[in-house]
Amino acid sequence: MSSALKSLFVGLVFLGGVQIASAQPGVATTTAPEAKATDAAAVAKPNTSDNRYRIGPGDILEVRVARAPELSREAVRVDQSGKIRMPMLEEDIPAACLTEAELAQNVAKLYRKYKNNPHVDVFVKEFQSQPVAVIGAVKSPAQFKLQRQVRLLELISLVGGPSDAAGQTIQIVHAEDSIRCNQPANVSITDAGAFSNYNLQDTLRGASDSNPFVRPGDIVQVPQADQVFVLGNVLKPSAIPMKEPLTVSRAIALAGGTAPNTKRGSIRIIRQIPGSQEKKEIPVDLEAIEKNRAEDVALLPNDVVNVPISGAKSFLRSLLGAVIPTAAQLPVRVIP
Repeated sequence: MSSALKSLFVGLVFLGGVQIASAQPGVATTTAPEAKATDAAAVAKPNTSDNRYRIGPGDILEVRVARAPELSREAVRVDQSGKIRMPMLEEDIPAACLTEAELAQNVAKLYRKYKNNPHVDVFVKEFQSQPVAVIGAVKSPAQFKLQRQVRLLELISLVGGPSDAAGQTIQIVHAEDSIRCNQPANVSITDAGAFSNYNLQDTLRGASDSNPFVRPGDIVQVPQADQVFVLGNVLKPSAIPMKEPLTVSRAIALAGGTAPNTKRGSIRIIRQIPGSQEKKEIPVDLEAIEKNRAEDVALLPNDVVNVPISGAKSFLRSLLGAVIPTAAQLPVRVIP
């Protein structure tokens, strides 16, 4: 993973936030069954098939044991390992990835050795798990404090969807110390945590393998598409996202087409040679392409298509006149 991606964990500053309210608010209650299983192996396991909020590190819980105030606690913080400590129990109790009801059931089972058929209530008093952030090529980047499970597609819709500059992928960077409740097959582990990659169009269609639940601390990034630049004597000099294979005639058309007095037979593609600082020029005859007498050249990321003007205008003058309005259209981004 690149150093720039790693720096998201230490350099990203979240301003403001949006809370996604719990779909099932209120107290989770359970009464332990009368079976005599009392060891930790009998506790309820996480059921990740529903969308109820799952407890995470930093959350503050209230745990009530009916008719036993000495066992109840009004503020129990979930530690960074995802566990809580309760009175009279020798071992810490796993809480992360459980719902309120699942944790209440587990606490009730563990207290059977002290009480007959204990009745336990658990609810999240403060949602303090790390927020989820959506950044990159989306319409309204934001952060969210989750109070229920949320799938990737819902999160993307809450930021207005991908912008026109979005590429073809969605990347999710999972916090290095986050609790992994359920890790899908396409998650790779790196020295900066876990990293997932999904196809944007598959996510927008709601495909099950590209629409996972996000988890606290996730950073969802929609990278911008590769770009080519069309400059010179066109109606709309601009940077054009490469969302699909792009040819020179198509790029010029997306830039509004050629303006009057264009030297259509003398178009140039300026391309940087990979692995060096040198550039090469590729001549293009647009008239020949339009008459099917020449091949329409496929563009590569970062190619510059220069459309020259007939007469004495120099390439430099044309380039400067195009770059200024193009640069003014680009978004201003702050790197914290």
